[in-house]
Amino acid sequence: MAMKHLTIEKIRNIGLIAHIDAGKTTTTERILYYTGRIHRLGEVNEGTTVMDWMDQERERGITITSAATTCHWQDCQINIIDTPGHVDFTMEVERALRVLDGAIVIFDAVNGVEPQSETVWHQADRYHVPRIVFINKMDRVGADFDDTISQINKRLSVTPLILQLPVVEDSEFKGVIDILREKYYYWDEEKGKHYKTLDIPEGSRGIVARHREKLLEQLSEIDETIMDKFVHGKQPGIDEIQGGIRKATLSSKYSPIFCGSAFKNKGIQPLLDGVINYLPSPVDLPPVKGVNPDTTKEETRNNQPDEKFCAFAFKVQADPYVGRLVFVRIYSGKLISGGAVYNTRKRSMERISRLLRMHANKREEIKDAHCGDIVGVVGLKSTITGDTLSEKKHPLLLESMYFPEPVIWVAIEPKSKADQEKLAYALSRILEEDPTFRVRTDEETNQTIISGMGELHLEIIVDRIKREFNVSASVGRPQVAYKETITKSVSGVGRYIKQTGGRGQYGHVEIQVEPIEGVFEFIDETRGGSIPRDFIPAIERGVKSALETGPLAGYPMVNVRVKLIDGSYHEVDSSDIAFKMAAGIAIDETTRKAGPILLEPIMKVEVVTDETSLGEIISDINARRGRIVTMDMRGKRYHVHTFVPLAEMSGYATTLRSLSQGRASYNMEPAKYEPLPRNIAEALLPKAMV
Repeated sequence: MAMKHLTIEKIRNIGLIAHIDAGKTTTTERILYYTGRIHRLGEVNEGTTVMDWMDQERERGITITSAATTCHWQDCQINIIDTPGHVDFTMEVERALRVLDGAIVIFDAVNGVEPQSETVWHQADRYHVPRIVFINKMDRVGADFDDTISQINKRLSVTPLILQLPVVEDSEFKGVIDILREKYYYWDEEKGKHYKTLDIPEGSRGIVARHREKLLEQLSEIDETIMDKFVHGKQPGIDEIQGGIRKATLSSKYSPIFCGSAFKNKGIQPLLDGVINYLPSPVDLPPVKGVNPDTTKEETRNNQPDEKFCAFAFKVQADPYVGRLVFVRIYSGKLISGGAVYNTRKRSMERISRLLRMHANKREEIKDAHCGDIVGVVGLKSTITGDTLSEKKHPLLLESMYFPEPVIWVAIEPKSKADQEKLAYALSRILEEDPTFRVRTDEETNQTIISGMGELHLEIIVDRIKREFNVSASVGRPQVAYKETITKSVSGVGRYIKQTGGRGQYGHVEIQVEPIEGVFEFIDETRGGSIPRDFIPAIERGVKSALETGPLAGYPMVNVRVKLIDGSYHEVDSSDIAFKMAAGIAIDETTRKAGPILLEPIMKVEVVTDETSLGEIISDINARRGRIVTMDMRGKRYHVHTFVPLAEMSGYATTLRSLSQGRASYNMEPAKYEPLPRNIAEALLPKAMV
């Protein structure tokens, strides 16, 4: 199906975000079916959905990588990104939200606002992404529309604009009532492609009238036209109400509420209408801001096709058919296949060999792409996630992205020489794709260490290495990514002086290290030219390099401020390398004396259970050095909020199943680093702690 270019007002760039198992992929599948993009409905539990195309996704029934697709509704083009819900893949949500204009946030009507729901909501807050809400699974036993609305209001600090009410007859979800039009949408066919528009059932008219009154009251707070009519007892028209809802949604302080059941094929078409009516087109967004690297001044680009070109690379993917594929969001101007673009961060030109419009793992070649488009680009050799593409004559550098630090690692060893080469290639490809993945070599054991956001994250990567890249490898048990820090302020000296007959090496620095709240600070306090300015960057590099290996066990050091107090230099023998070495020597000397301690990652864990196993679960959390923060009851289930050290969470899923006979569930995400208790540190590092 060939795609025609529409005016920018007719484009919607949206993402579907939610807690795991809330129904994102199923909802996306229904959207594609009803818009005519696909002609057969797939199911997650059968492994037949379009958007979950990776083998690992189909086997596990979860989304791992965000997949992009395009469809049409009414006379608009909707570019959709379906994102993962599992916390280990939160980076996929982060990079999607970085380039999207709006989002559908999906909530499970049975479980309400779940932990990862809160996480993705706050991610959307960070990027000021307007949202509409779809309360899914209204067909399930225990579905509670009103309680979910209450949780959204209280836990997410957002004002819900209720546009629909569910209709349940004899415990069966039948359809939804449209509060604006005061109509009942009833689905009576299995695939839900068509629905009937009926009058509101007699018994529901009073509650619909009350909800409509409340909606107009809410909108009158931000829309003067509606306020004027509301005050004078007049009824605003449908177009006026929709205009008010759109204005409220774009403020991100209000979110329209829709409901339905994606699995039962009910409620999707009105949700699509909501995407068109209330979520922004690129024109509704403020001009994109960036910095001109030549002048260091802030500049803007308007969201217009005739503006100077600017785009943001938000994802790199190794495509089995076209090779290295870079996903870009075009903010201004246009992109032409066969043309060239300027990578502002790398300060290099890149050639575009092909432009592709993506549909999950399928692709359609296009000749050009315009402002507002999200496309795949083939031919960009050095562009990575977070890079800005622009014109060389008019460079612009957009703000990059936040990449969380890995919290867990494993050792991976190839089984043969041939596998060693294949492993290096596989790791380099995955590193390009995944900014939360890290690889290093342990200097003592010479092992390859891979780090990630959780056990599932590393499990998927190892599976890809073996299956996708055909590498035979052995993998160790997951290990915790500890860090080191200092507890007191210490001064010290570092000298690197060598005479070898010809030109020597001379570097001398005096530093002070002190603990801080924050990852790292370097402050130059030298006076009177004791060290020439040209050498200061080399000293800072030496400090950073030395802090990568702590004095206790070689873990990276954090929460350290380093002050360069004094030093000296030699007219001939001083060099960058000499001062870098001197800085490293000074760090080694001072950090050993500054009360070094180990820090361990602490996880935010929420356990959902019934009363039967609550006591045993709390006892187990305490035994794992966990701290229970709050405990609240929703319906008949307890939600236990805790902080637990990651080192104690190994095998927790199996234990929880056993304690609750499979009835309890949990969610876990990185929270912070805290000092490791001395008795555990001594057992872990007996020699270092003497």
